[in-house]
Amino acid sequence: MRLPTTVLTFTLLTNAFTGTAFAEEFNGPFVGVQAGWTSAEVQDPQTPLGVVAMEDDQQSFTGGVYAGVDHRLNERIVLGAEAGFDVTNDDKLHGFSGISSYTLDPKYSFDLTARAGYLVTPDTLLYARGGYTNARVKTTMTDIAGTQSATTNQDGWLVGGGVERQLMSNVSARMEYRYSDLSEDDGKYDRHRVLAGVSYRF
Repeated sequence: MRLPTTVLTFTLLTNAFTGTAFAEEFNGPFVGVQAGWTSAEVQDPQTPLGVVAMEDDQQSFTGGVYAGVDHRLNERIVLGAEAGFDVTNDDKLHGFSGISSYTLDPKYSFDLTARAGYLVTPDTLLYARGGYTNARVKTTMTDIAGTQSATTNQDGWLVGGGVERQLMSNVSARMEYRYSDLSEDDGKYDRHRVLAGVSYRF
């Protein structure tokens, strides 16, 4: 699986996690931006045009925004909820079956998740995430009869985890991995993401 150079730059961001931190609780609302790398893998996915006979994977750049709220239960435990919206570029998936060609084009996705974290230091949070995800996907089929297309929302679930570090009084940075399953019936539609984000806390 190919790893673009944009992902390698995330390692530079982690250096900030070892720098000087400020005393600030992970408590209350926040908004943020994130960017990173995504890999989508499909095999005979279920679509509005029926089961598409294809097997493909595609890597691309992704970016988006998020908002949420954290609640600090005690000195170490943090619970939170978050909503996010992401778009990708150059992420079309292709397949061929006989005289037919297929394209799956993800337009955007959003997530509604909860997370639970443990403060290994007052400024550094290790956390796990899980919840609901949805992707807007356009399917196009072309054969001798012409071209037809349909767009649908793919429901799924996601799990992941990461680390977040407080950088200054109202700003934190995080690094996270997410796995999403958007499969329906017997088809396969998986997505892996590595994301770096910066949050502003109110």
